[in-house]
Amino acid sequence: MVQQNDLVEYGFRRVIITITAVLCALLEIVDTTIVNVALTNMRGSLGATLTDVAWVITAYAIANVIVIPMTSWLSQQFGRRNYFAVSIIIFTTASFLCGNATNIWELVAFRFIQGLGGGALLVTAQTIITESYPLAKRGMAQAIYGMGVIVGPTLGPPLGGYIVDHFSWPFIFYINIPIGIIATILTLSFVRSPKYGEKLKANQVDWWGIFFLAAFIGSLQFVLEHGQQDDWFNDSTIVTLSCVSFFGLLLFIWREMTYQYPIVNLGVLKDGNLRIGIVMCFILGFGLYGSTLIIPIYTQSILGWSATDAGLLLIPGSITTAFCMPIVGNLIQKGFPQGYLVGGGFFIFFVFTFLMYKVITPDTGTEHFFWPLIFRGIGLGLLFVPITALSLSTLSGKSIGEGAAFTGMMRQLGGSFGIAIITTFITRFGQKHRVDLISHLDGSKYEVQQRILQLQKNFQSKGFSVNESLSKAYQVIDYSVLKQSTVLSYMDIFLYLGMLFLFCIPIIFLIKRGKTKINPADAMH
Repeated sequence: MVQQNDLVEYGFRRVIITITAVLCALLEIVDTTIVNVALTNMRGSLGATLTDVAWVITAYAIANVIVIPMTSWLSQQFGRRNYFAVSIIIFTTASFLCGNATNIWELVAFRFIQGLGGGALLVTAQTIITESYPLAKRGMAQAIYGMGVIVGPTLGPPLGGYIVDHFSWPFIFYINIPIGIIATILTLSFVRSPKYGEKLKANQVDWWGIFFLAAFIGSLQFVLEHGQQDDWFNDSTIVTLSCVSFFGLLLFIWREMTYQYPIVNLGVLKDGNLRIGIVMCFILGFGLYGSTLIIPIYTQSILGWSATDAGLLLIPGSITTAFCMPIVGNLIQKGFPQGYLVGGGFFIFFVFTFLMYKVITPDTGTEHFFWPLIFRGIGLGLLFVPITALSLSTLSGKSIGEGAAFTGMMRQLGGSFGIAIITTFITRFGQKHRVDLISHLDGSKYEVQQRILQLQKNFQSKGFSVNESLSKAYQVIDYSVLKQSTVLSYMDIFLYLGMLFLFCIPIIFLIKRGKTKINPADAMH
């Protein structure tokens, strides 16, 4: 406990450390989403297929989730400051190499290396911020960190869209270089490492633990990213990797429970608050990344917006989140029950999904999105800080880093599950609605015949023959059915997402009672 108090900073040093940590968290998260809008340009310039270019996202995500659970252990081995600085250097160097890649597989390899550096930044930044603030101000610390984590995914698409539209795709990687250099200098100058005791010798390192963890997480991430496009369990690769992931998890748990020097300390999960917190982090990741995915796809594919416009749409909501977070941090500092804040956050997120369910049509305007996205911003502001503060509130010393690693991993996995499940259901629901809509398009009905005749005449007036015009009229009808069925599938997704958040509210009040039991111990720190 003494070690932990030694790390509390005050005044100018704390401000600089906070800025450095938030900058690094922001770098990592912006890079998760910034490439999404540049994939088409990458395909063109590197001569890659759509499946190949998807690996630019997958490789980064796999490296991220593999390294996140190991960050606390690696910090203890190399010293937190050194590990953090090396992670920034790896991330920055890999960014430069990504920008200079000459073919798609070079880019994928460098993105994997970038992901190894980036995953470490996220969790280590959270631990550094948490330990730099005294216990009473932990809520505010998490609010400041949370701004970076929540605003990051939203900043990525508009920033990426702007860079791609005005420069070229390598610049989405090059912009990391100056920020990385500044962050490295600030880290080496200001961040301090706790004293962890003896380091392990090479023969004591949990190599099998690392191997089982990589097999479990890497395979799971691949299955989630590629499941829908490869038709899930009808594909032999998906089936094989699902088995690898399942047995990797079992062997990993067995190894960590029995080995003297485990790479991930599962003992930290004995903390009740952390257990509840990681479940909440999973749901938060599901909602955050899931909704960040649906809205740009819907606005671009159905409404025909540009990547920049689709990204800009999310900015007012992000500003709302950034505005809410310090207020929420302040409320937690004053002792406002965290359970109430989280319950309110889940309810407001439900309001957001319900409003989206109501407003989306094949021709919704920008003005219809404003209030739903403001509600989303408030909901995220109310959820992120209390959940993270709750997860780490009864941990101390090196357990904070271990706890932060679990919350970070579960948020990422929640996002991966969210994206995989949502893309699958959009396809499945879309197919179902298409069948339903076509069954109502009875060719013998007067209205249907009139619509086809009107379209046919329209095409004839443009110089097409009678048969060509009829064929084109059917294509227009088919396209409008496809568009309508896709919109209906998005409506279903928003409705089910809303129900998920609504069902989470009762769990919160169970937490509240559990939390108050632990509070006296909190006060004794």
